[in-house]
Amino acid sequence: MKRIFLVLGICLLSVASFTVLTCTKSADTGAANESIQQTSNWKSPPEDLMEVLHAPQLPWVWTAPTGEYLFLADPVLYPPLAELAAPMHKLAGIRVNPAINGAHGRHGGTSPRLVQVKGGATTPLDLPAGAEVHDVAWTVDGQHFALTVGHADHIGLWVGSVQGNLTKIEDLALNPLMGQAVSWLPDQERLLVRRIPQRGLAPKPPTIPAGPEILEGIGASARSTYEARNLLETAHDDALFDYYTRSELVIVDPEKDRVTVIGAPATYTATEFSPDGSYLLVERLVGPWSHEVAWWRFASEVEVWDSKGELIANIASLPLANEVPIHGVPEGPRSVSWRSTAPHTLFWVEALDGGDPVAEVPHRDRLMRLDRPFTAEPEEVFRAEFRIQSSGNAWGAEGGTLMLTQHERIRRWRYVWLLDVDAGTSRLWFDLDENDRYGDPGSPLFRPLANGHWVLRQQQDAVYFRGSGATAEGDRPFLDLRQLHMGETQRLFRCRPDHYEYFVALAGAEDRFILRSESTIDVPNYYLATFGKEIEAAEGEATRDLTRVPITRFEDPTPQLREIKKSIVRYERADGVPLNFQLLLPPGYEEGTALPTVVYAYPLEYSGMSTAGQVRGSNQRFMRIYGPSHLYFLLRGYAVLDRTAMPMLGDPETTYDTFVPQLVADAEAAVKQAVKMGVTDPDRIGIMGHSHGGLMVANLLAHTDLFRAGIARSGSYNKTNQPFGFQSERRSLFEARDVYIQVSPTFFADQVNEPVLIIHGNDDSNPGTLTFQSEVFFEAVRGSGGTARLVLLPFEDHGYRARESVEHVIWEQLRWFDKYVKGAGVEMP
Repeated sequence: MKRIFLVLGICLLSVASFTVLTCTKSADTGAANESIQQTSNWKSPPEDLMEVLHAPQLPWVWTAPTGEYLFLADPVLYPPLAELAAPMHKLAGIRVNPAINGAHGRHGGTSPRLVQVKGGATTPLDLPAGAEVHDVAWTVDGQHFALTVGHADHIGLWVGSVQGNLTKIEDLALNPLMGQAVSWLPDQERLLVRRIPQRGLAPKPPTIPAGPEILEGIGASARSTYEARNLLETAHDDALFDYYTRSELVIVDPEKDRVTVIGAPATYTATEFSPDGSYLLVERLVGPWSHEVAWWRFASEVEVWDSKGELIANIASLPLANEVPIHGVPEGPRSVSWRSTAPHTLFWVEALDGGDPVAEVPHRDRLMRLDRPFTAEPEEVFRAEFRIQSSGNAWGAEGGTLMLTQHERIRRWRYVWLLDVDAGTSRLWFDLDENDRYGDPGSPLFRPLANGHWVLRQQQDAVYFRGSGATAEGDRPFLDLRQLHMGETQRLFRCRPDHYEYFVALAGAEDRFILRSESTIDVPNYYLATFGKEIEAAEGEATRDLTRVPITRFEDPTPQLREIKKSIVRYERADGVPLNFQLLLPPGYEEGTALPTVVYAYPLEYSGMSTAGQVRGSNQRFMRIYGPSHLYFLLRGYAVLDRTAMPMLGDPETTYDTFVPQLVADAEAAVKQAVKMGVTDPDRIGIMGHSHGGLMVANLLAHTDLFRAGIARSGSYNKTNQPFGFQSERRSLFEARDVYIQVSPTFFADQVNEPVLIIHGNDDSNPGTLTFQSEVFFEAVRGSGGTARLVLLPFEDHGYRARESVEHVIWEQLRWFDKYVKGAGVEMP
């Protein structure tokens, strides 16, 4: 039952390359003129676009904790389709590459090198040809690192130093499937590693199934549709999951070339030493494996071991979480972790509302504490009115300070509290609308203690914060110092208005930091920035002078993109909701020329008008184009309305009651503004979107005549296939039947009277956008006499990665809009 769907009267032709179905309507008679085209080979876009697609990319960067070195590696993009077609197992929510016991399709970076921040000296690191760096774990002093390295037949462990030494740990294969496989012990000399244990060959499938697949529900409660994809289905799947996820815990001493086993083979999902190194916190999954939910809902044991792997205490035995309420959390301890500023104290969160987000209770969560010997009753530390977030919590550098974040679902509101867990006090530090980008104070910075555990980065009684610095003119990232007690904020750095630049890390001292800077014409590069004297500054601007010295000198791989013009355009919806889009104009654009235009958007949900129209992004970014992007249309003479605001206003319980009317109003306002500016030809506009944006495209084609044609990629077109919620919609199909139908364009396919290109990965693992949704939507449009083309990309997931797929999608998109938007009826070759 890997793929089940109902399609009436449709026959799919699977060919060696991919599946394409096309249906058109005769212009002369209006009758359906159906043709099924079998394409025998892949297509590529013109050479000038290929040069942009395959231009060198900027390297990935891992910064040493001290800020003294950068570790660089060049990303591997667009693998050959043959790689995606290689054997792969879908096991409880993960896709396993059996050749390396790693994630299927994952790639790392090549040509690793170290760059010294002071002076920019570069030291190449010698890895074998074809090896790829997947991850870098630095020691606290920034002098050594451990590399997770992908090889052809395994994932290996290498260790190195900033002097350029690099050594492979022989006879060891990592198992990163269930989380971080390598971490430094508190002594910063040894490594805790999850390695593949000695084992035989992988279980072979039975000649015939041992029996039918059976699922049974008796009085069960609803669970989110988003659980149901790539689940285990057979006893053979169970055996494969057990085989590939089991790892053995070992301590590796690189200096002494010693490997010590401390944990028998099991499916470990969390392993962390206490700050003093005396205890090991372990979470491991326990069977039997469920066929109803993904692995993160499986039963598990949370335990404390001593440093030699002996069991000290069982913290929790968590049952299978197969009935978690929609948008809820499991019951029992969650987010169990060590307090960074104590030798060996555990903290965790527990739900007080049964995990149900709509239960009426005075408090939703509580914070718990347990100290050595871990056998006493846990102590309640704090009760939270709203849900405590698994992220956004951090320990202060000293004392019992804990920054704790709560989320109020209905208002979409965030509350940041300061607790003193030693004194037993608590107070609200600040709160804000989660969608308020203009008022967002950013996120705190962290630093590692000598034992490798992380705390807030502070300067005396103030915490460093960095943020995107959103404004009506675009993002201007900043670095602040926010006082813990007084609440005052000092702005240390703010991006220059004619650049896009942001703080990366402090560089060995409080007055120096690594800065990444770019502009429309300047390649993104790294700089050593030094604070100077204090200066007079307007509100919101930096209060310190700044000098910049280059660290890297990357060059422009695509100078042809520098002629593209960008601007942020603000306007209003008919009901007064403020909106905006980023207008991009092609090279050589002549003022006053009305162009064929591509509108690209993704609907987002907001609680109110004040945040719905806030500007996202910056005009000062250095343009680069990746993957099957809509931005390639700029190189063919189109205007592009990018990040076109499509806000859905309302609380999470009712937002989708008015989804279609709001979507139409958003689109009408964008088109009206672009035409008013004289950049858009009203008779030549195409609409394009991916995923939830695909749903948007189909609905706009069904409910408006604004667009000449559409391109919908990897979309969901019938929400009744997700009967227990989608996006922020918590109500079930049976509670809001009309809403589910109204947002589903498959039910209105007979109103899609503009040509629509439907593209989908043939192996989409996103539960809300299974591939059959595109197949059924195509058939609904085709059967209603509409013009549609369905392109199914073999072996592709929700996004498209293979070189052949990416090139072909670009070709399809250009071809479709060149005929139906730009060419307005010119016959395609």
